[in-house]
Amino acid sequence: MPSAPQSVTVVGLGPMGQAMAAAYLDRGYDVTLWNRTPSRADALVARGATLAPTVEQALGANELVILSLTDFDAMYTILEPAKDAIAGRTLVNLSSDTPEKARAGARWVTELGGVHLTGGVLCPPPLIGTPDTSTFYSGPREAYDKHRDALEVITGKSDHRGEDQGLAALMYQLNMAIFWPSMIAYWQAVAVADAHGISASEIAPYVVENFAGMGHFVDFYASRIDAGNHAGDVDRTAMGLASMEHVVHTASDAGVDAAFPEAVRDVFRRVVDAGHGADSFSWAVELLRKKG
Repeated sequence: MPSAPQSVTVVGLGPMGQAMAAAYLDRGYDVTLWNRTPSRADALVARGATLAPTVEQALGANELVILSLTDFDAMYTILEPAKDAIAGRTLVNLSSDTPEKARAGARWVTELGGVHLTGGVLCPPPLIGTPDTSTFYSGPREAYDKHRDALEVITGKSDHRGEDQGLAALMYQLNMAIFWPSMIAYWQAVAVADAHGISASEIAPYVVENFAGMGHFVDFYASRIDAGNHAGDVDRTAMGLASMEHVVHTASDAGVDAAFPEAVRDVFRRVVDAGHGADSFSWAVELLRKKG
């Protein structure tokens, strides 16, 4: 006899939630949905998903519940009226928020008799359901192991970071601290290129090559930083400061907003002002360890 289809509930149908629900449908899951704007479920319902009329019914439909919400405040807003339905459910919270918010949210779910897993998804919606994705999880290992196959339907490779509910959120935020500034740096380059009549498409291959080469620098500096080695034997902060001055002036000369490169330049300047102009620019790590 064929096995019964696996089932899951998805709460939140923004681009990420819709992609996750679609991935489960692709794999033959029975999918129950809930969203504050019901019409967002129309295409998924047409494919066979069930739209629950209330959050309580969505939670009650399945043990495994995927939360794809803006943040943990949204979780409270949506689930508080249905908190009596949380008991016995495993809530996998893939919302973006701080480690402390994740820990607090997990305590709230646990006190209500549910199980909480924090997740951090490192891919955009179009890559959901493909092998080229990676997701951090933290929380009860038993719950992660029980639902791992279902979780890897939507998020490819998964990495359980430990029982501490905040660790997945922390690892996610560390990656976002790299991703968003990197993309702003790209937009900055596009704006300067455009001011000179050069298109984004023309510089794209060089940007991709630049990003690919960043792996070399990450690998090179990681062990040196862990060892507290900021010797200026391969680079010097003063050189980086001079280079960023040129970047700032190039943007300004083109009539482009230079606030972002100025902020980067100012980090170099603070390291130099602290007396480390002859040291590696990795000394900025020491500067950034403390506020102020």
